[in-house]
Amino acid sequence: MTSYRIAVIAGDGIGKETIPAATEVLALAAEQGGFRCELTELPWGCDYYLQAGRMMDPDGVDRLLTFDAIYLGAIGDPRVADHISAQELILPLRRRLGQYVNLRPMKLMPGISSPLAGRSAADIDMICVRENSEGEYCGLGGRLHNGTPQELAEQTAVFTRHGIERIARYAFKVAQTRPRKMLASATKSNALQHSMVLWDTVVDEVRKDYPGVSF
Repeated sequence: MTSYRIAVIAGDGIGKETIPAATEVLALAAEQGGFRCELTELPWGCDYYLQAGRMMDPDGVDRLLTFDAIYLGAIGDPRVADHISAQELILPLRRRLGQYVNLRPMKLMPGISSPLAGRSAADIDMICVRENSEGEYCGLGGRLHNGTPQELAEQTAVFTRHGIERIARYAFKVAQTRPRKMLASATKSNALQHSMVLWDTVVDEVRKDYPGVSF
């Protein structure tokens, strides 16, 4: 029987509610699917930061690399600044693991009430594909004159042809598997006339390789 070693990080807030329920579902899926899941719970997150002064152990990333998968709940707590929780846990994982895709399926499930009145489960079934390692996530920038009236901060968003093309191709391949084979690219190129225009240009070039997808 195939066995998978999974690191479980419930994290903060809603993660501590959803992950226990989700692992029950995972256990049932494993039972019915004929595989095993060896779960290792790791206490990292904002509560851990408030106790230990760090979001995860110093060798956290190396330890996580020994697992087959990471099941992450949610990271963030009003008691810990967002830039700390992100820079010390989420972003190091994204960078080290090359997690450039942020995939967010959206479906209306049967039997669930929704504010979108009059819709059925067949009407709402989308997937959001977000680039996850470039742009503002590059972490380039800095602050000057801290604590003075002249204090300033600079955050540089970096986009590369390579990064844009790989996420675009991923999105088009996902769209090829969808019932309607449709893809929309959302940018702010009216204001970001360099980075987002490059994005639009590259995506427009990539789409020619996927004629079966309505773009």
